[in-house]
Amino acid sequence: MGVFRNFINMILPPRCLKCGKVLAVQNGLCADCFKQISFISDPLCYRCGRPFADEMHLKSGIKHLCGACVKEKRPLFAMRRSAFLYDEESKKLILDFKFKDKTFAAETLANILYGAGRDIWPENPDVIIPVPVHWLRLLKRRYNQSAILVKYLSLRAAIPADYSSLIRRQNTIPQVQLTGAARRKNLQHAFAVKYPQKIRGKKIVLVDDVETTGSTLKECAKVLKKAGAAKIYALTLARTEN
Repeated sequence: MGVFRNFINMILPPRCLKCGKVLAVQNGLCADCFKQISFISDPLCYRCGRPFADEMHLKSGIKHLCGACVKEKRPLFAMRRSAFLYDEESKKLILDFKFKDKTFAAETLANILYGAGRDIWPENPDVIIPVPVHWLRLLKRRYNQSAILVKYLSLRAAIPADYSSLIRRQNTIPQVQLTGAARRKNLQHAFAVKYPQKIRGKKIVLVDDVETTGSTLKECAKVLKKAGAAKIYALTLARTEN
């Protein structure tokens, strides 16, 4: 297999997932592109994962909460984490994976996602679930990028994946075309739990590619909580700054 891999690499050399530069290893990022990605690291809000702009007053070893999470009386999520900021530098990486059939990037992206979930794994979650897409959209796109991420993330984290319990029952307008309240209204009743017996009492990691307003994750979390989920964690590749 090693000889065969070397032969393939001579004909089709590994390239950077972002810029296409030839690399020494498969499906990675070159040094320049890696530096351009705004990876999220401490200090950040322990609950929602939002990075703090002013870190001077933060003491290490304390689980700090942002203002929004302090005000939240009944949080849907035990914890939310993202690997990097969704900006001009990371956008191409996400969109190529999501819409341009670059599914070969999934294993590398899942490894990055695993690193982003370093605070979640010690909580011993029971199952990993991808945000589902409607079957009509699946026919058009041919794959659910979140489900592919979960395939590799499940192997890396040694946690079972569940692709069937959470379903999307409405083919809603793509969220990218909407803003604010329209996004929330668009997703009302869009999701459902098909097999509540698989959800009841479980600690669930919900996986998606990008968190913008958080409306999609929240609607999924609501139906999972209604079905009896004990705790829900959210893990995304990227999130917007706001």
